[in-house]
Amino acid sequence: MPESNFMTAAELASAYRARTISPVEVTRALLDHVEARDRFIDSFLTVTRERAMADARTAEQQFMRGEDRGPMQGIPYGLKDIIETAGIRTTGQSRSLANHVPAQDAAVAAKLAKAGGVLIGKNTTWEFAHGGAAWDVVGPPAHNPWNPDHHPAGSSSGTGAAIAAGFITTGIGTDTGGSVRMPAAACGIAGLKPTYGRVSRRGIFPNSFSHDHAGPMARNSRDVAMMLQVIAGYDAADPGSADVPVPDYMAGLSGDLKGMRVGVPWDWLEQAQCSDGTMAAFKRALEILESLGASIVAVELPSLEAFSDSKKTIAMSELFSIHNKTLRETPDLLGASLRYRIQCGALIRAEDYLRAMRLRTRLASAMQAVFKTVDLIACPCAEPAGKLEKPQADGLFNKKSLTTPFNSTGNPAISINMGFSPQGLPYSLQIAGRLFEEASVLRAADAYECAAGWLSHHPDLFKEPVLDTV
Repeated sequence: MPESNFMTAAELASAYRARTISPVEVTRALLDHVEARDRFIDSFLTVTRERAMADARTAEQQFMRGEDRGPMQGIPYGLKDIIETAGIRTTGQSRSLANHVPAQDAAVAAKLAKAGGVLIGKNTTWEFAHGGAAWDVVGPPAHNPWNPDHHPAGSSSGTGAAIAAGFITTGIGTDTGGSVRMPAAACGIAGLKPTYGRVSRRGIFPNSFSHDHAGPMARNSRDVAMMLQVIAGYDAADPGSADVPVPDYMAGLSGDLKGMRVGVPWDWLEQAQCSDGTMAAFKRALEILESLGASIVAVELPSLEAFSDSKKTIAMSELFSIHNKTLRETPDLLGASLRYRIQCGALIRAEDYLRAMRLRTRLASAMQAVFKTVDLIACPCAEPAGKLEKPQADGLFNKKSLTTPFNSTGNPAISINMGFSPQGLPYSLQIAGRLFEEASVLRAADAYECAAGWLSHHPDLFKEPVLDTV
């Protein structure tokens, strides 16, 4: 496999400008790799070969003419298949939209195209980013490239798996309760949920209006910063968009954390029942953060259960409001797992919804109060990925998530690689920051990645995997 398949976006950008490699060469190598190996992990629903080669040729010609359109010029990327693309099928992984071809690009798709990116294809997701791993939808669920018997976690699953497998360099996912960060965690890459309102969601199928975020995914946080620079910004057509200045995210990647206070909610780790392996990896990560100049302090936050109760009540209500027409008129076109989750929303009273919204306000206030005492909050993101299997119906209600709180409060949070389990599956570190201070989150993530040394590890898809049947 060509070395370029695992080059970072920053490395590719430098090589393009030095004329040591071309976007056409890189794109062709990636497409060939997808064609040969994606049958093992099912990370794509649609591969846009003709569009990708056309994008690559355009970028190459522009470089030859001395035209520089910015950091994403010639960089291969994928889009989660709930992000609309003009003239390209966008299904949401649902049979109810199996033949849906949008007339317009989503805001993030338009920005990446304008910046000169190379669209490799549309990535596998969960049905409408919510149904869980399912086999009764448009295509099969994605597998984890580190071990295809295992899952790549929540709904930006195909994007995370494709980046880890060397099929794309960067991608866009969405995050309603952790669905950028958890696939990043499971696949050993970087994934950022920006501040609520930082990135437009126009043209992205909604899941929960008040919790949805779109965010960049890549091999490392430096590439995430490059992508965020392109996709961040106010969009009057998105009611949740925030008119806040966008800083230079790359400028803050200094390599040290001198003077930064990092809070650790130790109670959360007990509530989430983090495994011994995860705890050991996390404590090593804290030692690295301290060696970079950060001070580690304990912080107290409301319980994970409170965040979960608020988020799930609100999100299920909003999910039902979005999909109830399809549920009533053509329920057979929805997968069983998503149907169950939509139906739950029909049972929630207006009083319950309003109480959950009030609770959310109190939780957000408590979170921002803690951020007056620390610059960042650090904790594990998730346990290493488990086996890929059909989700249990009650799994929606009985799991305590370390990612959900930051959807409830809107704070930016990133997941990055924190090492590997004895089984060879990634551990993950989550770093969260103050509202609209993605730059501080990225500074810490980049400094940790450079010091920890995990970025050179990649899965080997040239070993023939033996897949369990589900």
